[in-house]
Amino acid sequence: MSLAGKWRITQMDLWDQEAIDLVGPAFIEFGKDRSGTVRFIAVDGWMDCRHKERNGRPYVEFTWDGNDDCDPATGRGWAKLGKDGSLSGHIYFHHGDESSFRAIPFDEQDKPSSGASAKAKRGTR
Repeated sequence: MSLAGKWRITQMDLWDQEAIDLVGPAFIEFGKDRSGTVRFIAVDGWMDCRHKERNGRPYVEFTWDGNDDCDPATGRGWAKLGKDGSLSGHIYFHHGDESSFRAIPFDEQDKPSSGASAKAKRGTR
């Protein structure tokens, strides 16, 4: 099994779910190549990923570059696929916070039904 695809972040050790989903459903997404994206709270970033295996299970290490509430932010992290099909990992902000996270495959019901409703959920900036 591959980690490629979009994963719904369901838990982080530093923040509750309401905070995690501040601007929409939190996610981490891995491309089939070395790319990826992440969004939680007011953080959004682009990832450079290195896909590997550990103990016979898919594993990825990444660096990320993006924004935290419109301020530049960077960091690194990792994620691994559990035997139950969920993802667990850790994300680090350079010179800042760090948090473990858990994620499950992104469900269609988590996606906004239209661009207008997504914009309304996060407000205008």
